[in-house]
Amino acid sequence: MVTIVDYKKFQKEDETDFFVLVVQGGLEVVKSKETGKSYFTARKARVPCTFDEVMCKASIGTELEGSIKKVETEPYDYTSPDTGEIMTLSHRYQFVSIEEEVLNNHIVEEEIVV
Repeated sequence: MVTIVDYKKFQKEDETDFFVLVVQGGLEVVKSKETGKSYFTARKARVPCTFDEVMCKASIGTELEGSIKKVETEPYDYTSPDTGEIMTLSHRYQFVSIEEEVLNNHIVEEEIVV
C-alpha cells in the first residue's frame, strides 16, 4: 500500500501547468552504510496525473494498492535540499501498481510442444 502525501505543480515548456502526486510507501528499516546502525525510512515517488489542483488536494490521504520500487537509471547529479550536497545517483523510485507487480513477477514462458 502507498499513501498520497502531497502534490507538486510544474510547468511544461509551453507554460501550461501540470501536477504530480507524491506517494509514500510504508515504514522500512534500513541499515546505515556509514554507521552500521538501523534507522526507519519510507520511500517516496512522484506520479504524473491529469488532476487539477483541487483534486490533487482532495486526494491527499488516499491509499492505493501497490508499492514503490527502486529502478536503476543512467547516472545523474542530485543536490540534497537539506544539505546542498551534490551526489551522483543511478536510481530513482517508481510507483508500481499491484497489477503491474503481479504481471512482472508471474510471467510464464510459453513452450511449444510438438
